[in-house]
Amino acid sequence: MPEPRQHAQNRGWIESILRRVPGFKGYLEKEYRRDSDALQRSWLADRLQRSKPALDAYGRALVDAKKLDVLAQFDRFKARLDKTISRLRGGMQGYSGFFDLVQVNESLLDRVYEQDVKTMDAVELLAAAIEKLSAATADTPAPIAALNDQLGQVEQAIDHRQDILKGLE
Repeated sequence: MPEPRQHAQNRGWIESILRRVPGFKGYLEKEYRRDSDALQRSWLADRLQRSKPALDAYGRALVDAKKLDVLAQFDRFKARLDKTISRLRGGMQGYSGFFDLVQVNESLLDRVYEQDVKTMDAVELLAAAIEKLSAATADTPAPIAALNDQLGQVEQAIDHRQDILKGLE
């Protein structure tokens, strides 16, 4: 999957010509931003999804050690993580289409993208922490509590993004 930054570089020659048509360039830019937004959210969800094998390995270690009290916390965390991944995949797009009733302006999108950078940082920290679980043992003290805190930061970043798009910021 291409990185969001590479999206604008992959334009065809027809699109390059159409960008010179008065008024059409703005439409293309908006559509590119919308596509880039979807790519970015997909990248975030994929990054979290790629960290899940380490989480599964830690869960197996908990089962093998019969740590049922921690296993319940683990299952709740895993369910929250899955819900967050689903939210990222199905999130509100950063720009409405050309003929949509509600148009999102460019300055609003700039704030959304600033928030997205914060979200990317939070996702990267969470995914890295989850991947470190593969080295953890069932006796490692409460890594799930720290992961829950990090996941909460990702959820807050996603909520703030939606608030910006809904005009509730």
